[in-house]
Amino acid sequence: MSQEFVLEATLRDDQGKGASRRLRREESKLPAIIYGGGKDATAISLQQKELSKALENEAFFSHILTIKVGDNEESVILKDLQRHPYKTTLIHADFLRVDKDHEIHVNVPLHFVNEETAPAIKTEGGKVSHQMTEVEVICLPQSLPEFIEVDITDVAMDQVVHLSDLKLPEGVRIAALQQGPDHDLPVLAIHKPKGAKGDEEAAAEGEGEE
Repeated sequence: MSQEFVLEATLRDDQGKGASRRLRREESKLPAIIYGGGKDATAISLQQKELSKALENEAFFSHILTIKVGDNEESVILKDLQRHPYKTTLIHADFLRVDKDHEIHVNVPLHFVNEETAPAIKTEGGKVSHQMTEVEVICLPQSLPEFIEVDITDVAMDQVVHLSDLKLPEGVRIAALQQGPDHDLPVLAIHKPKGAKGDEEAAAEGEGEE
């Protein structure tokens, strides 16, 4: 992992919906909680502006984060983020503690590469249909990838790429595949656009109509 994310937090004594609203409105802070790891849950608050900026980086969602609470540091992953139903305001954040000896489940983004140069697209006129943009992986914290690359160069026309076709870093497993072959879901496919036909086929059909 090439990036580090560190967030400054303060302990939160006042809890409840009223206290959370005041925190967001009057102090521009976000109520959050750190839980797991065999420890009691810790209620904290974060600077809304700092967290919002961090969230602009896709890597934030698939990294081990450091939250500083006074003199203590917690290694965590972001597990849940609640937003206002129709505003851009953040409402609450949940962070899960991690340690190097226990595997974690994290959604990691898929990065599709070489779409513009793949022969099935560039030469044959195919179109990519994406079925997934992220995938849940299982791994130790130190093996967590920032993203998983999906190279489309050799994907043929009408070929479907499944989860089992993805190339994974060492020590990383796909959660769905642990449930059996029936969960080997499609990731993408390349097909001719609906209604598209080759020139010869179109010409042959035209002659048949005379």
